[in-house]
Amino acid sequence: MKERFLVPHLKRYGFRFGLFKRPTRLRYPLQHSATLPKSPDVVVSWSRRICGLGGGSVVIGALLLTLAACAERATLPVAAGTGPHPILPAPRREIIPTVNIAPAKGWPAGVTPVPGSGMRVTAFASGLDHPRWLYVLPNGDVLIAETNGPQRPGNAKGVKGWIMGLVMKRAGASAPSANRITLLRDTTGNGVADLQTIFLEGLHSPLGISLVGDQLYIANTDAVLRFPYAAGDTQITTPGQTVVALPAGAINHHWTKNLIASLDSKKLYVTVGSNSNVGESGMVVEAERAAIWEVNPQTGAHRIFASGLRNPNGLAWEPSSGVLWTVVNERDELGSDLVPDYLTSVRDGAFYGWPYSYYGQHIDERVTPRRPDLVATAIVPDYALGPHTASLGLAWSAGTTLPASFATGMFIGQHGSWNRRPRSGYEVIFVPFKDGQPSGLPVVVLTGFVSSDGYAFGRPVGVALDKRGALLVADDVGNVIWRVTPRLLD
Repeated sequence: MKERFLVPHLKRYGFRFGLFKRPTRLRYPLQHSATLPKSPDVVVSWSRRICGLGGGSVVIGALLLTLAACAERATLPVAAGTGPHPILPAPRREIIPTVNIAPAKGWPAGVTPVPGSGMRVTAFASGLDHPRWLYVLPNGDVLIAETNGPQRPGNAKGVKGWIMGLVMKRAGASAPSANRITLLRDTTGNGVADLQTIFLEGLHSPLGISLVGDQLYIANTDAVLRFPYAAGDTQITTPGQTVVALPAGAINHHWTKNLIASLDSKKLYVTVGSNSNVGESGMVVEAERAAIWEVNPQTGAHRIFASGLRNPNGLAWEPSSGVLWTVVNERDELGSDLVPDYLTSVRDGAFYGWPYSYYGQHIDERVTPRRPDLVATAIVPDYALGPHTASLGLAWSAGTTLPASFATGMFIGQHGSWNRRPRSGYEVIFVPFKDGQPSGLPVVVLTGFVSSDGYAFGRPVGVALDKRGALLVADDVGNVIWRVTPRLLD
């Protein structure tokens, strides 16, 4: 069913049941207009009204059922879509995605996330501005990317764009970006940052941070920049040098760009997410996206190291094998049970399916023209992390002071779903490794980010180990950096 058919019915039944007001007109690309609600709470109230109505409201009811998820829901638990062999049920194609966001609320006084067995959690720093990513310098200073999406006029067109704008606002992701890196330092060793300075400012939706020698690399949404750094610096005022431009533009659907240095420090690896869900804007705008780049930091020359990765974010090295790993956010609008996000090793020259197939060679029927030649080469990821968990942060656990069971594996920050019923993610997990590969079920490290009545106190994103072996977690809704330590130590 197309927008051209749905929108007139949305108008008609919206007027009929008092969902819209008539005086103001909001113009759509398809030349249909109506006054649409400004609050997602109104959308939910619509769905409650419409779900109880009979035959005359079938069209609008179907649309709002899908929109607010009063019908579509998972038939499998998250665990079924987790591990090396996830269950992949038949897709349920959605006209408009299921919407089941946990509205951003922030942490009430005295409330914290809930740590796993044998651990405790405290606030390392609070009162930040959308802290999404972090990086620990050799001297123990912690750099925080206070960041949000840039202006993207091409990413919010039509009915779906309007819906997504409401979703992002409700999730706490629509505020202007602070565009800075903040330095946190614990000068007393008590596990709380007592020095906080603006380390770098005037950036452009920054995310990834990596220090190579005396050069600090920052991944803006549109370029990798290089800055001079000396141990102990609390601020950098020298303008950055552009190493390489990155795909951005008016759509810039997945705006976050992460980076990591190679083990020999000679290369940078940079994540570049797709410009759409499944190529619906055409493949021209996807040039060099949905990929991990290999970049020469001296010359800026780059090549595609791996492709078909819809939205790779976290990067980490598995030290025994020297293999690069990443976490990837997979596609939407195939129902609450599909498609699992995943953790995978990254092979040089490999293709991982997007947009033509998912989880190996499962063809996505929505994508045309098809590319059977590419699908035939698509690699199955190593380890599924559950559908719609929004797995973003990634850190290898070597050096942790957490219990011995966390000595070898990956910590993963799961930002949480907006389009699954019931919700998934909203926690930090640990995936144990053995002989360089995931081995066993994930272990919950931090949970309790969502209240009993469905509001988000916080949303975990970036993860890193501090110099003393504690796990740091960036929480971009609670505006806190959490610190996880053993219960009886520290």
